[in-house]
Amino acid sequence: MSNIKRLEAFLACFSTDSKVLVVINADPDAISSALAVKRLLWRKVSEVTITYFNEITRPDNLAMLRLLAPDLLHLSKVDDQRFNRFVVVDSQPDHHECFGMFRYDAIIDHHPLSCDVGKFNDIREGYGACATMLTEYLKAARIKPSAKLATALIFGIKSDTSDFLRQTTMEDIRAFQYLYKFANPYLLTRIEQAEFGEDHLETLARAIKNRKTINNRIFAHAGDILNPDECVITADFFMRISSINWSIVSGIYNETLIIILRNDGLRKSAGTTAKQAFGDVGSAGGHKTMARVEIAIKDLPLDIEIESWIIEQMKKHGGKKTE
Repeated sequence: MSNIKRLEAFLACFSTDSKVLVVINADPDAISSALAVKRLLWRKVSEVTITYFNEITRPDNLAMLRLLAPDLLHLSKVDDQRFNRFVVVDSQPDHHECFGMFRYDAIIDHHPLSCDVGKFNDIREGYGACATMLTEYLKAARIKPSAKLATALIFGIKSDTSDFLRQTTMEDIRAFQYLYKFANPYLLTRIEQAEFGEDHLETLARAIKNRKTINNRIFAHAGDILNPDECVITADFFMRISSINWSIVSGIYNETLIIILRNDGLRKSAGTTAKQAFGDVGSAGGHKTMARVEIAIKDLPLDIEIESWIIEQMKKHGGKKTE
């Protein structure tokens, strides 16, 4: 189906008296895609409100909200009875129990099809970002995106493709090229560089103090943390050290051990390593250069020193190069 046909089918779901609620699990791709839906429906419906249900804690995501999408409302503050049309982007109804609260008129997503879909659905799992799909809708509608919308969509594409190092298609690259001429590079830089909140500094300081470097791999256990994202930010920070090719950062959140793995992509897959080293005691997985492990404290081996145990598991499973 052509993008023009998709646009026509999408717009046919609405009328001038439609009050539309766009429901998202807020991250850069979902936020930017929802903003594009709002622009597509401008002056075509009575109202468009974007709502999210997750807790937003990453500094870059908070900066994106503050600078580009200040009108988003948390689901707890929304009277859903006011709306007669419902849209979900960058997710599907079975991805979270909060999505199940509504029957959707339109679903636009780039994840694999996982459930029965709405009256209109556009599922393209090959795309690296949902923001790419919405950029194609804007182009089909001959809508020139504002600087803020173009900046949001670029950040959504870059975020979901890890700056084009993860699953990326030519469509993602073409969308980026199209949006770049409309975007505000200074806003984009401010968002991308918002890596730390002041509350993250204590975790970073503990991790730096407790770090151990073994064969170009840095290990750091930060103890109790306020949010798992603190481990993500710290692991990414350590990968900036020129001599480091693996970064393994851990912390304890809500009686759960969080382990974040990063590597330079030249050695064994981080996702494979996470599964081999920790998959028998908790959930573990990821991609070639990044992975995440979650283990309930009660499921850890008895009488272990956490950091020493992590180092030992990584010694067993984390050193060989991939072919």
